[in-house]
Amino acid sequence: MEQDDRAPFDAALLRARCEAYPPGEFVDQESFMCASEILAVAMRAGVGPGVAVLDLCCGVAGPGRLITRELGCTYLGVDRSAAAIALARERAAGLPCRFEVRDVPPVPRGSHDVVLLLETMLAFRDQAALVREIASALAVGGRFAFTIAVGEPLTAAEREWMPDAATVWLTPLPQMLDCLHASGLQVRWQIECGSAHRAIADAMTCAFRSHASVIVPVIGRRAYDDLVAAHVLWVEWLGSGRVRKFAVVTEKIAG
Repeated sequence: MEQDDRAPFDAALLRARCEAYPPGEFVDQESFMCASEILAVAMRAGVGPGVAVLDLCCGVAGPGRLITRELGCTYLGVDRSAAAIALARERAAGLPCRFEVRDVPPVPRGSHDVVLLLETMLAFRDQAALVREIASALAVGGRFAFTIAVGEPLTAAEREWMPDAATVWLTPLPQMLDCLHASGLQVRWQIECGSAHRAIADAMTCAFRSHASVIVPVIGRRAYDDLVAAHVLWVEWLGSGRVRKFAVVTEKIAG
C-alpha cells in the first residue's frame, strides 16, 4: 500500500498512535510531538485570535485543527498529498480552516503572521533554500515556528539502515542557526525536546508491535517492517545523542 492511501493507513495506525501518547495528548498528529507541546510552540509564536497562520506540510492537520480550536487563529494548511488534505478538510468541519494541495517550496504568499513547519524540516534536502523562501513570505515582525532534528548528515551505512532515507536530511545546529540569521530570522525561543520525543517514539514502537495483527493486513508486511525499523532507529539516535531535536520560534527582523 502507498502511504498516500491515507484513510486506510491512518485508520490502521490509529489505535496504536492513541496508546503511544499520554491521556489527552493525541490529536491526530503524525509526529512525536504531544498536543501540549504543539500548543506551547504556537503560543510562543504569538498565535491567537485574529492571527493568520500558514501551516506547511500539514498532513491531516491534527496540530492545525488543535491550535485553531484552542487559540482562535485563522488557518491555512498546505500539503502535497491530496489524500491527506481530503481528510484534513473532512475533520476540520466547523473550524475556520482552509486547505490547499501544493508542493513546498514555493511558499504561498499572503498576509501570514505565523508560518509553522512542524516535524517536516528533516524531509527537505536544501533546508537553507526553504528557510530563505519562508523568510521572504513573512513581513518584518512575522514569526516562523518549527521543529528540527539536528546532527551530522547520515553516513552511508546509516542511510542503508533508515527506511526512506531520502526524507532524512540532518543539519548541524550551528549551520541552521547561521541559515536563520542570514535570512533575517532571529531566534526568540528554543527548547530541546529530544528526550520527550524519544519516549513517544519508544511507546509508538511498542504499540505498533502490539497491534501488528491489525496493521499488517492493511499496509502490508514490508511497509510495517519499515515503519517499526524507522522508529527503532529514532529511539536509538535520540537516546544516544546522535540526533538532537529542538522546537524553535524566530521573528523576521530584516527585509
